[in-house]
Amino acid sequence: MVNRVAQRRPGVGATAVAFAALLFGLNASSVKVILSTGISTEQLVLFRTVFTAVLAGITLLITNRKAFKMELKEIPLFVFYGIFGIGLMQWTYSNAVNLLPISVALLIEYTAIALVPIVGIFLFKERVLPRLWLGIALVLGGLAVVSNIWNSNLDPIGVLWAVGAAICVTIYFITGEHTQRNRDAMSTLFYSFLVAAIFWGIINLINPSPAVDVYEAFSLSGNLGSVSWPFWAGLLWIGTMGSFVPMLLDYIALGNLSATAVGVIATAETVFATVFAWAWLREDMSTLEIFGGLIVITGIVLAETSRKRT
Repeated sequence: MVNRVAQRRPGVGATAVAFAALLFGLNASSVKVILSTGISTEQLVLFRTVFTAVLAGITLLITNRKAFKMELKEIPLFVFYGIFGIGLMQWTYSNAVNLLPISVALLIEYTAIALVPIVGIFLFKERVLPRLWLGIALVLGGLAVVSNIWNSNLDPIGVLWAVGAAICVTIYFITGEHTQRNRDAMSTLFYSFLVAAIFWGIINLINPSPAVDVYEAFSLSGNLGSVSWPFWAGLLWIGTMGSFVPMLLDYIALGNLSATAVGVIATAETVFATVFAWAWLREDMSTLEIFGGLIVITGIVLAETSRKRT
């Protein structure tokens, strides 16, 4: 175990999570485009987890080899976190953005931040402010508007994937808050993604997907349809700027801010993702859907800031 005694720097944490939200927002469109080429979500998640674990491991070798040390009591937490908070979270997320409009997928996924206080009540006996229940009501009402529940054309399987992503993101925030108490960001990133990579490596061995030609070019689609990239370049972009960098920034943020603050700022991802999907993939939201999205984000902020424990 690596004890962290450095003083918290809220400004660094806020900047880190805001930039992570921007990159994750862009990543949603990137994932949707690359999945349209035929690569399976299982293959993509395997690449992302292996790539991130390798980069984090190399960085630790160069900068802080002592951070590799792990106590036996940490192993169960990282196994749970790596499989559910990282591996399955990325898998459900990728399937959700592939089948749903990106804005809807992200709004459903981020209801996780409203779920965190509820889990805290039952598992950790946390005390919450009464506005938690108002926040949850706003989240549910806003989602009903966004999904146009009275006349919905949403893919029901996609909605289920997004709900699954919300559950996994809840695990990501709650468990991530605990792992960051005694570990630095880079070693947390390495071990969590190492577990996820091993998990998805086993899954892909048991149920392999057809091989992909990494040298084949693909169109960036939408307003960038005239631009083509080699497949390997798209994978490197997603691995670096859609996984390693934003995840590291999230862990840095959790080491300098409360999970409440990180969760609230992270909701900006839904806004960034919607803007990128509109500008890049021509995915539009109606005025009513935008209004519903604002209600959801308001509810998330109210619910997450209802936690008395920081």
